[in-house]
Amino acid sequence: MKLQAIHERFEELSAKTLASGRVQEMARFVQHGDTSTLDHTTAVARLALTMARGLRLRIDEASLVRGAILHDYFLYDWHDHEHAPDRWHGFTHPGHALRNAEADFDDLTPVERDVIVRHMFPFHPLPPRTKEGWVVCMADKACTVREFFRGLRKG
Repeated sequence: MKLQAIHERFEELSAKTLASGRVQEMARFVQHGDTSTLDHTTAVARLALTMARGLRLRIDEASLVRGAILHDYFLYDWHDHEHAPDRWHGFTHPGHALRNAEADFDDLTPVERDVIVRHMFPFHPLPPRTKEGWVVCMADKACTVREFFRGLRKG
C-alpha cells in the first residue's frame, strides 16, 4: 500500500467537498479536545480511505471520502448546551449533519447518506448498511479516541 498514492487520491476526492457549502465553517467548532470538527472529519476521511485501501475493499471511494467529511456537518458548538439544538448531541447530531448536507449538497448519494446518518453505531442503534458506512464508523471511533487522549496529554 503506497501512502503517497492514498494521499494524492484523498486530495483529488476531497477538494470539491472541502471548497463547497459551509464545510469550512466546521473549522470554527471544537470536536474533541483541541481538534476542530473540520480537522476531525478530514482525519476520519483520510483514515477511512487508508483502511479501505489496506483491506482491499471494493467500495465507492468518492462517496466514502465525501460522506466522511460530511459525517459531522452539524455546524454548531456541541459543548455550548445553551445554544446547541438539544442536549442529546451524541444521539441526534447525525440527523443534524444529514439535514445540513442535504441543504448544501443536492446530489448526495445513498452511500453518503448512510455514512452520515449511521456513523454513530453502536452508540446509535442503526448500524451502517454499506461497506463505506462501516469503514467510516470504525475510522471515526479510532480518530475520536486518538483526539481524546491527545487532549488529555496536553491538559
